[in-house]
Amino acid sequence: MEIKTAKFVISNSDVRKCPDNGLPEYAFIGRSNVGKSSLINMLARKKGLAMTSSTPGKTLLINHFLINDQWYLVDLPGYGYAQRGKAGREAIRRIIEDYILKRQEMTCLFVLVDSRHEPQKIDLEFMEWLGENGVPFAIVFTKTDKIGSDVLKRNIAVYEKRMYEVWEELPPMFFTSAEKKTGRTELLDYIESINRNL
Repeated sequence: MEIKTAKFVISNSDVRKCPDNGLPEYAFIGRSNVGKSSLINMLARKKGLAMTSSTPGKTLLINHFLINDQWYLVDLPGYGYAQRGKAGREAIRRIIEDYILKRQEMTCLFVLVDSRHEPQKIDLEFMEWLGENGVPFAIVFTKTDKIGSDVLKRNIAVYEKRMYEVWEELPPMFFTSAEKKTGRTELLDYIESINRNL
């Protein structure tokens, strides 16, 4: 798939105000500072489509981008940003859970994980929660250009081992670098294959 058009449509904190034209939605989520905005801009080949920031926890709303007039790419708030304070974290959790559990158009959730780190408890618990709620998701490892291929392989192996402690089978996995444009074709082809089967 090639992205010909990508345009921002709406930001909001209320799932009931999301677009109501029934198009499929592919949502991106991850811990704060995982490289979500950079990945979205790389996929769309449009710098500044999603706002990147060196400050973690900047995305506070559900952001819809219409792609090729056929489907939505949805940028969700990051989870687990400690500096936000309890009330702020609770508000973000509610926005995320409402969207994931109530949004029927949500076709697949892409959970972004920083490939440089060991499996994080917060990510593993979030994915377990998705599994318990029957939410279709895939894992997207980000920032793969920041480590060598041997370290990457080792980190992925550790991740798979930890997940097999809970999961019988693993979700699809993608390996990306926003800087090197790695993984773009694979991710977009995966979205296209789901769209074809809808």
